[in-house]
Amino acid sequence: MRKLLVALTLLSASLSTAAFAQQQGRGTDAEQKACTRDVQKFCRPVIDQGDFTILACLKENRAKISQACDQVLKNHNQ
Repeated sequence: MRKLLVALTLLSASLSTAAFAQQQGRGTDAEQKACTRDVQKFCRPVIDQGDFTILACLKENRAKISQACDQVLKNHNQ
C-alpha cells in the first residue's frame, strides 16, 4: 500500500499543470483516487521505477484504464 501511495504521489508530480503547481506538485485526492485501481491493476510491476515509468504505463494501457483515470490524464495534457 505504501508503494502505491508513493507511486501516485510521483504520478501526480509528473502531471505538471498550473493546478498541480498550486498544490505543490500533488494531485487532488479525487485525481489520485481516480487512478489508484488502474495503477494497481496495470502498473504494479513498475511502481518502484519512478513517476515517468508509471505515467508511461498508464498511457500504454490507456484503452484499458478507467474513464475517470483517462480523464485525469487528459486534464493534464497527458
